[in-house]
Amino acid sequence: MNRALRRPLARWAAAGQVVLVAVTGVSLTGTPAAAAAAVAGTVLAATPAVLPTELSSLATGKRISYVSTSVNGGAITATGLVLTPTTDKQNKTVVWGHGTTGLADNCAPSVNQDVFWPEARQAIAALLAKGWTVTAPDYPGLGTPSAHPYLIGAADGRSMIDSVKAARRLDSSLGVQYAVDGHSQGGQGSLFAGELAPAYDGDLVLRAVAAIAPVSNVDLLAPLIPGTPGQGYLVMALYGLQAVDPSVKPDTLLAAPARQRTSVLQTGCLYEILDAYASLKPAELLVGGALPQTVLTKLARYDNPAQSASSAPILLVQGTDDEAVPYDFTAGPLLDELHAYSQPVTFVTVPGGTHDGAVFATTNDVAGWIAGRFA
Repeated sequence: MNRALRRPLARWAAAGQVVLVAVTGVSLTGTPAAAAAAVAGTVLAATPAVLPTELSSLATGKRISYVSTSVNGGAITATGLVLTPTTDKQNKTVVWGHGTTGLADNCAPSVNQDVFWPEARQAIAALLAKGWTVTAPDYPGLGTPSAHPYLIGAADGRSMIDSVKAARRLDSSLGVQYAVDGHSQGGQGSLFAGELAPAYDGDLVLRAVAAIAPVSNVDLLAPLIPGTPGQGYLVMALYGLQAVDPSVKPDTLLAAPARQRTSVLQTGCLYEILDAYASLKPAELLVGGALPQTVLTKLARYDNPAQSASSAPILLVQGTDDEAVPYDFTAGPLLDELHAYSQPVTFVTVPGGTHDGAVFATTNDVAGWIAGRFA
């Protein structure tokens, strides 16, 4: 990430009266998969939200907690925002999936405007300008007691779909049509949502999947990270994997200098984490300087999109100068993998585009493409 794009540190809180909705007869932990799916999207609480200034004139906001489903099939609590346009409301919903913020609860964008990234604000503004209600999930574990399963695509994808269900419970005028749109981790989540939707979204109708610089082919990317400024991403990915597979033990994979820095995962967000690990040599990051193949295989299983067909057309956007998600990974193996299925894929290259710059350069184009799919 470009250090010039650092965001200042300041916390914020949503204000207002909490509205509780009971979930009768259903436990939020240990629930069988069928029962969990039945209540997914149930709104547990909603409070008026203070929105960033770029969005406050375009929408009213609520911060919600709602029921989602874990990768292992149990019901969990997730949080996020529902933003309702103040003018020209069209009664369709678009999910915005944010890029990486961190692992700690204070890294949830719904409660911390420092990690409500500028590119996310611009993207959401373009969606609101079309009259669409926008949901912006934090993802499981961010803002709730459970661990954040970072880069576990099915977890993020389900929380994205369930945020639409929750929005419709808050606003009965919203129709069944929706789209998913996301960047980086959120782009990966959008692709997973497109794959999960046929069996998971119930009576909803997914019209479009937009993914900007999505994380993909993590088993191929991970071996390239040691010794680079992006080593913090790999550390977070190991803890994300542990959240769904306890047999993965980061303490046995990380070398001593890296283990000594893990407290930053509980106290800092993205840039603090990247700073903490950036200077380490490969042998200081990982035992033996590399991950074993067994871990790479598990990363591929849980993190790689395009393992099944999408249920809606896909827009794939990638900058050529992306410093976090290499252009060749998106334009090469990911695009090939997506083309193996029947859904059409539109690929947009952003010449000179950085990781965040690709979002800034295409917000109106992405919104226009989604509008075409809704039409």
